[in-house]
Amino acid sequence: MSWPRSAAGRGARPVRAADRLTRLNWVDLVVAAAVLVGLYVVLRVGRGTAVSFTPSRTVTVSTDPANLPYYAARSLLRMFAALAASTVFSLLYAYTAAHSRRLQRILIPALDILQSVPVLGFLTVAVTGFVALFPGSLLGLECAAIFAIFTSQAWNMTFGFYQSLITLPRELDEVSRSLRCTRWMRFWRIELPSGAIGLVWNGMMSFGGGWFFLVASEQISVSHHKYALPGVGSYAGSAIAEGDLGKVGWAVLTMTVMVVAVNFLFWRPLTAWVERFKNEQAEATEVQRSVVLDLLRRSYWPRLLGRVLAPPARALARACRVFGVDDRPLAVRPVRRRAGDLAFGTVATSLVCWGLVDLGRYFRQRTGLGVFGEPLLLGLATLARVLIVLAVATLVWVPIGVRIGFSPRLSRLAQPLVQILASFPANFLFPLATWFFLRTGLSLNIGGILLMALGAQWYILFNTIAGAMAIPTDLREAMDDLGVRGWQRWRRLIIPGIFPAYVTGGITASGGAWNASIVSEVVTFGGTALTATGLGAYIAHATADGDYPHLLAGVAVMSLYVVALNRLLWRRLYRLAETRYSMG
Repeated sequence: MSWPRSAAGRGARPVRAADRLTRLNWVDLVVAAAVLVGLYVVLRVGRGTAVSFTPSRTVTVSTDPANLPYYAARSLLRMFAALAASTVFSLLYAYTAAHSRRLQRILIPALDILQSVPVLGFLTVAVTGFVALFPGSLLGLECAAIFAIFTSQAWNMTFGFYQSLITLPRELDEVSRSLRCTRWMRFWRIELPSGAIGLVWNGMMSFGGGWFFLVASEQISVSHHKYALPGVGSYAGSAIAEGDLGKVGWAVLTMTVMVVAVNFLFWRPLTAWVERFKNEQAEATEVQRSVVLDLLRRSYWPRLLGRVLAPPARALARACRVFGVDDRPLAVRPVRRRAGDLAFGTVATSLVCWGLVDLGRYFRQRTGLGVFGEPLLLGLATLARVLIVLAVATLVWVPIGVRIGFSPRLSRLAQPLVQILASFPANFLFPLATWFFLRTGLSLNIGGILLMALGAQWYILFNTIAGAMAIPTDLREAMDDLGVRGWQRWRRLIIPGIFPAYVTGGITASGGAWNASIVSEVVTFGGTALTATGLGAYIAHATADGDYPHLLAGVAVMSLYVVALNRLLWRRLYRLAETRYSMG
């Protein structure tokens, strides 16, 4: 607290908030005006989410470009609502999985399955449930769309934060336990700051994943009923269906403006602020900068808000002492199973088996178990495309991500471009892709790999950048002083430093590629449709036809492939990252 002296040399007195508010500078006025405008836009746009709606009528959107500003605001509101829900889910889910050996055996395999279920699979069920929950109101469809975007964001963030918890630097873990921190204090002072860089960069990537499925979440087709919510995604979908390249161009321009604005106003300040949590002993020579963050730091409003929230925060911290002291170290070695763990596992296994038996009865009554034969074969084609995407993305983007993460100056220049490329929905470019494939005669069986890469490769890039940024500057300077270069530098510093983050990127890129196959193996523009041989096309056709048995079969087979790949490859790499490549 500052203590100014009076001109007469009298004693000092503390600066009160009221005194400070009488001397507001232009920065305070700009920040206050921006907040008021933001609240007005949210309230104005939010009114359109609760209008009357009946499931029997088909909802469409106008393709008049004059509506695009309003549509952009509606899409942004859905995206940030889904991001808030994804952040809360990630913190709770990852913390529970990392701190409970018993629940970890259930939650992490369940997360593998959840991220393997296509967005269309969630959307089909969500629409029916939310429309029934909010009868006669458009809010049901809005919640279904937000839920669909949530399912494209949450899994990547959860995997990333879980990875940061299980690879917590050992010195931080020992300091926490020696100081007898409560679980609440340990989380807010140790665990969350340690994983903040990865959480922000994974959040940025997940936000881009939400853009990718914006069309699918705002243009909903269930049981031969088509619903379109006002938004840029539904506008682009309608323009693509009409075959109007001019209107598609307006959608592309609007999306570009939205991505750049969100990056400048939200992600750039957040990535610059979160660098304060980097675990290092030497101060970096260059740091990320943000004009918006500099304005906020010069403004008095954040400090005033901190003073207002401090008393309830302290009261909440005192109340959370009931959770006790977390004096049990995280599990880094296999432990002997106790009787309670075996009983818990038996109950969980019994419930899963019961569900599988009931699902098998459903298929025998509808189509027979032979319905799984075709998707199993088609899944091999999609699996080959997924593996190609992962291999090429690793070879191309890991070196680039390390270079960006090590250079704050390069990060400032590259972040907006990378964010635009990662966030831009690939299906906005499908009209051009259709034209290119038809002109060149390139089969979608090969071209689909390129389209899948547009939706999956960025997970590896963003996680690599986050992993490289988290490597302490003093370690890099020590390598420079020792003259370690080339492959030796990669083997002794870079690979161990980025490996946990890369594994997180790989496992989410794998799930993202499977999800992207649904919109990449069927490409339409106007009256032209191209279809590739694969499981994604199988699920897309079943969803459009409202064929629930084939849709369930396709989703089940895709989940099987994703879980098998995670169990055989990524889960083993996770254990290697946890036991060998944990910082500290």
